[in-house]
Amino acid sequence: MTEKIFRSIILTAVIVLIGCFIAVGTVQYGYFTNLQRQELTAELNLAAPSVERDGLDYLESLEDTASRVTWVAADGRVLFDSDASADEMDNHADRSEIAEALETGSGESERYSATMTEKTLYMARRLADGSVLRVSSAFYTILTVALGSMQAFFAILLAAIAVSVLLARRLSRRIITPLNTLDLQHPLDNDAYEELSPLLKRIDQQNRRIEAQVAELKRRQDEFSAVTRSMNEGLVLLNAENHVLSLNPAAMRLFNAGEDCVGRDFVTVSRDVPVTNAVRDALSTGRGAAQLERGERIYQIECSRIESDGAILGVALVAFDTTERAQAEQMKREFTANVSHELKTPLQSIMGSAELLENGLVKSEDQPRFIERIRSEAARLMALIEDIIRLSELDEGAAVPMEAVDLLSVAKDAADTLQESANKKNVTLALEGESAPIQGAPRLIYEIAYNLCDNAIRYNREGGHVSVRVQPENGYALLEVADDGIGIPEEHQRRVFERFYRVDKSHSRASGGTGLGLSIVKHAAALHHAEIELKSEVGKGTTISVRFPME
Repeated sequence: MTEKIFRSIILTAVIVLIGCFIAVGTVQYGYFTNLQRQELTAELNLAAPSVERDGLDYLESLEDTASRVTWVAADGRVLFDSDASADEMDNHADRSEIAEALETGSGESERYSATMTEKTLYMARRLADGSVLRVSSAFYTILTVALGSMQAFFAILLAAIAVSVLLARRLSRRIITPLNTLDLQHPLDNDAYEELSPLLKRIDQQNRRIEAQVAELKRRQDEFSAVTRSMNEGLVLLNAENHVLSLNPAAMRLFNAGEDCVGRDFVTVSRDVPVTNAVRDALSTGRGAAQLERGERIYQIECSRIESDGAILGVALVAFDTTERAQAEQMKREFTANVSHELKTPLQSIMGSAELLENGLVKSEDQPRFIERIRSEAARLMALIEDIIRLSELDEGAAVPMEAVDLLSVAKDAADTLQESANKKNVTLALEGESAPIQGAPRLIYEIAYNLCDNAIRYNREGGHVSVRVQPENGYALLEVADDGIGIPEEHQRRVFERFYRVDKSHSRASGGTGLGLSIVKHAAALHHAEIELKSEVGKGTTISVRFPME
């Protein structure tokens, strides 16, 4: 703005100076031209009577006249000229001022020199005898006068420009300084030009609106950030050019990215081809989907196009952790297959033995053995069905009435029930500890103790030991079942709580287990918010600890 003010002042000064120079020169030139015309008219008026009276004698008596005097006969022949010989001059009948004077009595004309630097004014008058007396005077044209004055003009112009520069700088600084010191954050507090008051008021109103809008945007952004930060799902917002606008912590963990990826192309954040294709599909068709695996986790990627007034603004990408659902579906399929297999096996044995007995193909002395097989397989089938029913009840998540339970008492009941099984396998079953009251479902806690002890007996060696210990420990009630049996290999320890999962299928069949005992323990413990810990070493035994909260 300072430069514009400076240029405007300089330009104004130059234009005014040039205009003044032209105006003054034009007025002065016109004035002196009129004055010279008046002088020629007066001179002609004085000379005409004398020529009519004395003729050539008067003209020859003239010396050093300022004007040129010419006497022309009626036929155009030059009779006398003060500057040249009359005999050598051409006929002047065609001169405009002569012709006009012959016709009207007086004439006047102006003629320029070849260089346009000089102009001659001619004034003529017809005398009584029909001849014409002409007076002329030469003077510079306005162009010659202007060129002659150019040196003085440029000197004055440079002086004027120099003065204008100084004044322009001072004036521009005085004008700009109050503008540069305006406090636009508090526009109404400024003591500036009165002409700026409407502008400052509008700025103040605009500041208030902007502050309100910024506060509202910040509030919404904080709400959005709070919501997205607490989301378990990964959220990524992309613009139409596939650049990252925002991503929440869950998405950062999923794509192993940081906040510095905002503004970068999404390809630099995720190089997974299915995800890239899903984003491209969303931009072209409106929706895109993909599945992504990260280690043992499985994520479902859903992409949706964001539009406003028909314009594509970008893509919203949401990543759902579907690991548990996928595992649940897998477990469901495996459970269905295992249940079918586990139910079919004892039923086939029962049906086979029954057909042999029915058709009389079994000797009398062998019949008790076949009947015992039918009874044992039927008992195994019944136990399997009961375990499936228990797991179904636990899966349904139905409310279970809780009451005060002494963990030591429940563990003692389970140990007493299994004492006979331990004796048959020549396994020593021992219980020790102290009372540990908890809140729980007695039947489910009994199932936990029973299945842990039953597994410890089933998968033990001949003459082995099973130790059951109950005691309060750091706010928890500890139930620990330890054996010195066959042990569980490390690679199988993580999966032994899955339904129908068997480390050694042949050994499990021989032991008569259903493969659901530890799964029931896992679900029942989860219902009581209990923690399970397994320690095992092949050939040395297994220890399973369950810690129930005592509050």
